[in-house]
Amino acid sequence: MNPEFENIEKVDPRSIWSHEAHDFTPWLAENLDRLGQAVGIDLELVTREAEVGGFSLDILAKDLGRNSHVIIENQLNSTDHDHLGKLITYASGYDADVILWVATVIREEHRQALDWLNQRTDSKTDFFGVTIEIIRIGDSKPALQFKVAVSPNEWRKNRKVESNSQGSERSELYRSYFQELIDELREKHKFTSARKAQPQNWYSFSSGRKSFTYGHSFAAKGRARAEIYIGNDEAEDNMHRFDKLSEVKEEIESLFEEKLTWEPMDGKKACRIATYREGSIESSSEELQELREWAIQKLLRFKLVFGNRSELA
Repeated sequence: MNPEFENIEKVDPRSIWSHEAHDFTPWLAENLDRLGQAVGIDLELVTREAEVGGFSLDILAKDLGRNSHVIIENQLNSTDHDHLGKLITYASGYDADVILWVATVIREEHRQALDWLNQRTDSKTDFFGVTIEIIRIGDSKPALQFKVAVSPNEWRKNRKVESNSQGSERSELYRSYFQELIDELREKHKFTSARKAQPQNWYSFSSGRKSFTYGHSFAAKGRARAEIYIGNDEAEDNMHRFDKLSEVKEEIESLFEEKLTWEPMDGKKACRIATYREGSIESSSEELQELREWAIQKLLRFKLVFGNRSELA
């Protein structure tokens, strides 16, 4: 028997989105999780058409793992010099740590330019070139995939951290600890899109809802913390959601199967609901592994208990 196969057909993105600004940019803003999966970053939308001087950035987002700005410029055609200049302008205007250039084709000269920027900028700044590809098999619905054409050279960047930063030994302990944590959360539990840990004592993960994240960190007084963090620019809105959750505190703690620490964080815009235990980054490898297992268990429990609660809508 000779097997029969359908042909794979490439689909013109403009047959899906007729207008770049009116159609594609809004779709991308609502589907940042798909782009985040491709580049390995938990992305959260801040706003569309963010102003930078007399220009407008397509999408301003947040890298939840770093709590830093991400600029996204998208094109439904090949990359061009005009957008390369805008990328630099937007990156400086928002002091962005991550710069994403999304297009149907990354031209060779622009790929080289992004590679050069990755080599010459500091260890905190990452440039990505991402292509859009849409395919159809036979009469199937079109399928979209983002392909990373340019990404940071992590070895080179890590060498910069080792040679230039103070306290690099402790920073590397944090980076190594969280790298194992996010790898397990991503590969085993499909909890995050994050791929690259940072040399910091905390990490935040997307909940799929704006201004509501899951997190794990090393807190003061030799304690480790797992939490949900409610925080946007409106302090009253944060407190309103926190108060609504507080009204069903007993129900939540019963589902979580332990008492939680409820922190309105007076004087700050954000609120936190957390659980704590002893833990230090200077603990033995065995103790850190136990701590990591504890953190993963608590983060998964937070998602189970809080993931679909209407009080956080």
